Amino acid sequence: MADSPDGAGVTLRVVLADDQAVVREGLVTLLGLLPGVEVVGAAADGVQALELVSEHQPDVLLVDLRMPKRDGVETTELVRAQHPKTEVVVLTTYADDDSLLAALKAGARGFLTKDADADAIVRALRSAAAGQSTVDGALQQRLVAAATSRAPVRTKELEGLTAREVEVLRLIAAGLSNTEIARTLVVSEATVKTHVNHLFSKAGLRDRAQAVAFAYRAGIAE
Repeated sequence: MADSPDGAGVTLRVVLADDQAVVREGLVTLLGLLPGVEVVGAAADGVQALELVSEHQPDVLLVDLRMPKRDGVETTELVRAQHPKTEVVVLTTYADDDSLLAALKAGARGFLTKDADADAIVRALRSAAAGQSTVDGALQQRLVAAATSRAPVRTKELEGLTAREVEVLRLIAAGLSNTEIARTLVVSEATVKTHVNHLFSKAGLRDRAQAVAFAYRAGIAE
């Protein structure tokens, strides 16, 4: 995929994987109708998905969490390890809550429910290809619920953060962008970016989706 600030006018190469033929064929048809999206492969299981990613080197793998032979979490982990230029967006159902955090930890960049519309899907695919996280609103609540059901973050991890970094983390968890955080704290956006970079480095966070889960587990977000 060629560089572009917003992805407009750029062909996004996608491999999708879902064991349900009806869903898989429907997604192939849907994505094929979207401008700037090319489906280069469709897999019925995780093993085939990895083979297609190896063959085509797509920008994004759109993968179901529940598949035979190799599930979506393991597939995500292998793709991110072996093909780091391919980002992963996972499709979930309400039966997959236990796998959401595992998929996030494995390196998934985006999360969509299977009833997501075409606009939501293409936004998630383009965001992932640009290295940005996308989490469906309802799924964010489920990620938070899954995170809060786990053991709290260790105190020593929180002690490494400054008061300002904790405040930035709280605002990230509230869904604010860097620009909105800068406005709220009455500082420059560059200052906010510095705080975010330090926060992510100290807490071992990869992206904002992980930061949200971290904040709720730490008890510093409402």
